[in-house]
Amino acid sequence: MKARTKRRGVALVAGAVAPLMVLTACGGDDGGKKGGKVEISLAHSYTEAQPQHRCGAKVIADEVEKADVGMTVKIFPASQLGADADRIGSVVSGDVDMDIQGASALGAVYEPVATLDAAYAFDDADHLARYAESDASKKLVTSFADETGIQTLGMWSAGMRQFTANKPIRKPSDLKGLRVRFANSPQFLMNAKALGANATEVAYEELFLALQQGTVDAQENPIVNIDAISLDEVQKYISLSSHQANSNLVIIGKVWDELSAEQKKVLQAAVDKAVDQVPGCVDEDEQKTLAKWKKSGSLKVVDDVDVEAFRTQVDSYLRKNFNKEQLAVYEGIRESAK
Repeated sequence: MKARTKRRGVALVAGAVAPLMVLTACGGDDGGKKGGKVEISLAHSYTEAQPQHRCGAKVIADEVEKADVGMTVKIFPASQLGADADRIGSVVSGDVDMDIQGASALGAVYEPVATLDAAYAFDDADHLARYAESDASKKLVTSFADETGIQTLGMWSAGMRQFTANKPIRKPSDLKGLRVRFANSPQFLMNAKALGANATEVAYEELFLALQQGTVDAQENPIVNIDAISLDEVQKYISLSSHQANSNLVIIGKVWDELSAEQKKVLQAAVDKAVDQVPGCVDEDEQKTLAKWKKSGSLKVVDDVDVEAFRTQVDSYLRKNFNKEQLAVYEGIRESAK
């Protein structure tokens, strides 16, 4: 699998080449026991308007349908089958077949993979693409598969995470005194400490109300998520800190072993096409959304953030606080930045 560029977005394929090839080889001689008609459930937490659905999950389902190999993909968007933290357990158990997940949620079953969500681990989407092709990435997803039985079929860039608040955030000291919403996962909470933020845990679904009522003062999310839940109505500034790559991994559980070699090939090709399209869709949405905010003034765009000050502070903190396995993953990521 190769990294591909579409518009200004970079499509990423996870380094699961080794386990994927092994499983395909083992399933090549089906003997009539595999490859019957199968409906695969594909879950994610995004709305149907977001690029992760319309350019990602829907493309996967449509491509599989067109191939007509006795396999269909039924999509369950908007956390219908549970929140991220719950769905990963469902994939392991086989109650959910496929999922589109962030690395932090996957850390619940294999801690090292959450390091992909470390603050400033990736410089940008191009860097993430280079890492996805690296030996370090292939080693990580192979270990993930060995530990959990979950295969990684692809990875895409879903934009960089940015801060919003009722004041500009240009340097680490600007976070002092702010209650900043971070997702409830060990890696996100470590990111908060590394960035110098006072983290408050609030569910994504409750974030608008929390900001409106003043339970939290600020938050961080990619632009497409900020727009999806209309946070411009309850925040005044978006500061383009680009402090974390918001990657999605497309994973599959036990149903993989039930597919014929042909079905596996079709499903992989469908994921590849989605991987190719999502980053460009994200980029287009981001540019349109930023233009909309600038025109309306609903969110003032702060584009002179001292990213290097944040990056230097974060790198020092993470290297001191990661365990051995996390540090190995982090160093592999940073090595691919060169």
